[in-house]
Amino acid sequence: MTKKINLLAHLKSDFASGLVVFLVALPLCLGIALASGAPLFSGIISGVIGGIVVGFLSKSHISVTGPAAGLTAIVLTAITDLEAYEVFLTAVIIAGLLQLLLGFLKAGSISNYFPTNVIEGMLAGIGIIIFLKQIPHAVGYDKVSEGDTSFFEKGGSNMITTIVDAFNYINYGSIIITIIALIILIVWNKIPALKNLKLVPAALIAVFSGIILNEIFIRTGSSLQVSKDHLVALPVPQSIEEFKAMFVLPDFSVATLTSTKVWIVGITIAIVASIETLLCIEASDRMDPQKRFTNTNVELKAQGIGNLLSGLIGGLPMTSVVVRSSANASAGAKTKASTIIHGLLLMVSVLTIAPFLNRIPLATLAAILLLIGYKLARPAIFKHFLEKGKYQYLPFLATVIAVVLLDLLKGVALGMLISIFFVLRGNFKRAYSFRKEQYHDGDVIHIELAQEVSFLNKAAIKNTLKNIPDNSTVVINASDTVYIAHDVLDLIEEFKEIRAVEENINVKLVGFKHAYNLDNTEEGQHVSVKHTNQKKEK
Repeated sequence: MTKKINLLAHLKSDFASGLVVFLVALPLCLGIALASGAPLFSGIISGVIGGIVVGFLSKSHISVTGPAAGLTAIVLTAITDLEAYEVFLTAVIIAGLLQLLLGFLKAGSISNYFPTNVIEGMLAGIGIIIFLKQIPHAVGYDKVSEGDTSFFEKGGSNMITTIVDAFNYINYGSIIITIIALIILIVWNKIPALKNLKLVPAALIAVFSGIILNEIFIRTGSSLQVSKDHLVALPVPQSIEEFKAMFVLPDFSVATLTSTKVWIVGITIAIVASIETLLCIEASDRMDPQKRFTNTNVELKAQGIGNLLSGLIGGLPMTSVVVRSSANASAGAKTKASTIIHGLLLMVSVLTIAPFLNRIPLATLAAILLLIGYKLARPAIFKHFLEKGKYQYLPFLATVIAVVLLDLLKGVALGMLISIFFVLRGNFKRAYSFRKEQYHDGDVIHIELAQEVSFLNKAAIKNTLKNIPDNSTVVINASDTVYIAHDVLDLIEEFKEIRAVEENINVKLVGFKHAYNLDNTEEGQHVSVKHTNQKKEK
């Protein structure tokens, strides 16, 4: 039975962490909307619904839902192909309905099969991306929008060349703001008296310091001032009519609902969003200090409802997101109240304090994300998996590299493939044990089969039987075996009836069940290395 948690029990720490997540999520919502070719406000809608609705319905206490960078390429292509944002919203609604169906079909259980080293590799890869992507913003170069996580960027550049270019366009005011914000973030949690002020998180002080510093630069006419292009750019409606116009409604015409293109986009979003969500939930559970487990089937239903509502009022599709979830865990969230609070703050900010938030330098938010990225990809994690041996480290490292150079799903797929290869390789070796016993009249080879021998073990057993020398004595023991694949049984039978006869090999079968249709050697029969002449005369 699941323990019921009081969402108000840790309100101080949850409000503080919710505030931090809000500050991180705000530019990400806008940046992802911009990168997706969608209206800027669509990212805010997705963030609000992801925080409040999905946050309330979800069983995860660390995961945060919102517009995902992993969907930007799909969304951008879909809006272009469908030729209207209203038509695209219909595809988002279809995706939400399909996710609901997946939840009821209990498809969330596949998350149990993601290896820990692959999940940790995914987190470390995302950490490296976050860290590298924020370096240009930290020095005042905002060519690439927040939310773009791809290594290869538009215009032929890449993550590394953008960092190099950034140092040709340095804004010293941004650097000063970044350094001061980093000092506040690092020192704040090292001073006990300040650390205990849970309602005043270090990130909030860092944000206020960035606003105040830039206002000083502006009012004194300093060349250090950070221009409007390097500040948060939240849409500010000037009237109720303008605010209403920011919501776009889906197209429910017959032509749209019967369009094959729309259904293909909806199915694609549902599959990709569900996989990304399940991966993030596994990662969030690992980041949870209390090590709580999330019901992934409920999560898929919550995500489905979130995407359904988001599509109905003009929002982007959403998933559980690692960047915001890791910020939530790092800020000390205790319950999902933190996620809900972040959603409420996003909603309130749009309605009331958008002009104030638009004074926040992106350099300040870069400092927050630099620390988050470092924590996800700190050297200690690489050392930890290196010490576990190559079978743990290689899938971890491959996942890290592929997530950085390709994308999240391809990185995880590569890590999974390498892990599966090692499992199969190990399974080949564990199918049986092989030993020799010495007797006065010669050696006896013992092959003891494992509890389960599948078709995957056929190659290894075939290779072993192939290398048994002529005129040998072999005991194949299946006493502990509960399952043997027919392929392997056929292999053993052919070895006994054909090759053993031809090459004068004395074979004894022990413990084979009657259903296997292989005759065991009679009990008490001596296994001797003295052979009868079994070779056929030519």
